[in-house]
Amino acid sequence: MKYLLILLLSINFLTSNLWGIDAKIRIEKDVEHRGRIALVDCSSSKNTKFFKILQADLKISGHFLANKNQYKGDFSNDYILPNLKSQDYVLKYKLNRSKLSVKLFQASTNKQIFKKDYNIPQSNKVPFLAHKSISDINKLLGYPDISWINRYVVYAVYTRAKHSEIRLADYTFNYTKTIVKGGLNLFPKWADKNQKSIYYTSYRELRPTLYKLNIYNGSKRKIASSEGMMVCSDVSKNGSKLLLTMAPNGQPDIYEFKVGSRSKRKITNFNGIDVNGKYINNESGIVFISNRLGYPNVFKKSISGSGVSQVAHHGRNNSACDAHGSNIVYVARESNSAFRQNKFNLYLTSSRSSSRRALTTTGANQFPRFNTDGSVVLFIKQRANSSSIGYTNLNSRQSLLFPFNGRKVQSIDW
Repeated sequence: MKYLLILLLSINFLTSNLWGIDAKIRIEKDVEHRGRIALVDCSSSKNTKFFKILQADLKISGHFLANKNQYKGDFSNDYILPNLKSQDYVLKYKLNRSKLSVKLFQASTNKQIFKKDYNIPQSNKVPFLAHKSISDINKLLGYPDISWINRYVVYAVYTRAKHSEIRLADYTFNYTKTIVKGGLNLFPKWADKNQKSIYYTSYRELRPTLYKLNIYNGSKRKIASSEGMMVCSDVSKNGSKLLLTMAPNGQPDIYEFKVGSRSKRKITNFNGIDVNGKYINNESGIVFISNRLGYPNVFKKSISGSGVSQVAHHGRNNSACDAHGSNIVYVARESNSAFRQNKFNLYLTSSRSSSRRALTTTGANQFPRFNTDGSVVLFIKQRANSSSIGYTNLNSRQSLLFPFNGRKVQSIDW
């Protein structure tokens, strides 16, 4: 028995050390594959906010190790400070209102490898100049695509009792714009991958009504309405089908709605709550939130079949989820306090396995949303009396938080 115990302890020690070595190798490998880059601000006046946006873009890409110092320099020459020669790259930039000029150099040789000017008609959209320049540089250097940083985020916020607004933002929330206001307008969802239109639910009429709005010309059209509830929770890749939550008979269920014919079919049929359907596995199935266990949990089923199976086996309140391909991110409540804020963390799992990976460890994290290629998850973190917009890169495990001092977010999509 003594020898068996020694053997087990030895195996445990060896395994623990191997995991430690493996983690160290992975981290060192990740660092080796990231480009060390320094930013040199050549603008006439120092702009710390713009510098921080560039830093955030570089970090969340997972492909760069950005120097934290904001150096000053002259854009008209190719001079590189001697203490920056140890970097892989030096990015010189000059911002003048709504115009950005950038030059990228190989630090050791002073060789210019990229130069471009960017213009934007509205000065309040300057953050998008930063995003576009970094995504272009990332592409030039052959790193995996990060064009998602150029996309809009759309979200709804409560403004007062029975009133809310739908707004656009860049992913850092340094740019925001209200696009729908007046009454109660909720659940915005992008209608197409090019982000020309959104679906949203209006409660201004007698019944909740789903509209499609073109964010560029303001045109909108009525799509469908239902007693009790009307939410578009997902859109098929080609935009021809929607997953809707409706409650025509009092109990919410998930329907698949064909935009062209305006026909629908019921996907779930439960004498309880089924909401928030998301396509999985090439749109052959869905995941959704249901109270089939007496509390909110994540379930999956095929579009055509009747069998339902549990996805989340962790936490007692799994009130939200999102999906991309076979990957699923969900919320799990991990505390039960009547007197203080409860802890809600995010977990990554798959429709094809029961394994899970924690994405957050502190605060109350809600509204998880995958980006377009499934590599990054957006979420909202509540901690103490503050709110932040959070992002975690699933590949590099880099995370970012941006302060959000606006009103209470009702829903969000990107």
